[in-house]
Amino acid sequence: MNYRIDFNRPHLTGKEAHYMYDAVQKGKLSGNGEYTKRCQQFLEQKYGFKKCLLTTSCTDALEMCALLCDLQPGDEVIVPSYTFVSTALAFVRVGAKIVFADSMSRNPNLDAEKLEELITERTRVIVPVHYAGVACDMDRIMEIARKHDLLVVEDAAQAIDSYYKGRPLGSIGHLSAFSFHETKNIISGEGGALCINDERFIRRSEILWEKGTNRAEFFRGEVNKYGWVDIGSSFLPSEVISAFLWAQLENLDDIQSKRKALWDRYFQLLKPIADKGLFKLPDLPDYATNNAHMFYLVLPSLEARQALIQKLKDAGILSVFHYLSLHKSPYYAPKHDGRRLTQCDRYSDCLLRLPMYYDLSLEDVDEVCRVIAK
Repeated sequence: MNYRIDFNRPHLTGKEAHYMYDAVQKGKLSGNGEYTKRCQQFLEQKYGFKKCLLTTSCTDALEMCALLCDLQPGDEVIVPSYTFVSTALAFVRVGAKIVFADSMSRNPNLDAEKLEELITERTRVIVPVHYAGVACDMDRIMEIARKHDLLVVEDAAQAIDSYYKGRPLGSIGHLSAFSFHETKNIISGEGGALCINDERFIRRSEILWEKGTNRAEFFRGEVNKYGWVDIGSSFLPSEVISAFLWAQLENLDDIQSKRKALWDRYFQLLKPIADKGLFKLPDLPDYATNNAHMFYLVLPSLEARQALIQKLKDAGILSVFHYLSLHKSPYYAPKHDGRRLTQCDRYSDCLLRLPMYYDLSLEDVDEVCRVIAK
């Protein structure tokens, strides 16, 4: 079906094809070339990561995190149930046991105040997910991690250019993963980045990235030959993907400014309806900034959400729900410990995402809000 107002449309800055052509003409296509380095250095300098490595997806970046954590079968990893499957899958693949955390009542981020009760002698990693680019309570999470000698991996898939108390998301935990999927603020079709804030992981991350070889050290002249020294995979993207991404990163400030204007318009127009108690608007804690990744509503029931989806669809507007609780998934439900995760299930049933993309106009937002109000 064609919609008058889509849920998402990938934004092109106008330089993507030019840089991709330039990468092809340079004859270095296989990755870790000029455009890959340019993107990595941009992210390191702007956000203060000690090391950044582009990957073919955020899933790959998370899988690298799981490998770097050096988990053994049966080690436990705390993950919110209300998240995309990749957050948990990366750790399942190395044999870890997933312990699902519930969300807060005020927003879908994991409830840090209930985190400590999930920790056992087998716990090794906490994976906070910054839902909608809004920060989790990172001071509390890092305090608990230090107390119990745990690693923290930030799933910052949606959190580019968002901050916690002035600190960029992805720069606080030991490791972090970003997504450049076409639904994100900054895109390369598919793509991601592993960011490292603890220097002990830097050398091994390059080895995992290059199929388990010390190839990166060889090309820097640090060793006189390279070979197979560890496990790993082909995690790095081609130069064509990196060239596309560079065109986006160059325009990050413009993209963010436009998206925030759209987000603010939604909030302004929908607040009077939310004040009547008909739905809840996105919650922004005092410690968090808003990167305008998405605008969502939390309806009072599954039936109310489905009815609103249909009314918007009838008006030619596509809105969509989001995650299904992972603890109830066909794959992991038999492995879950049976705890009820009430808030995760509430967001699975009641959260609705509205159209949000750079090429949406303020008039489009006005129309979406008019239909919702009606």
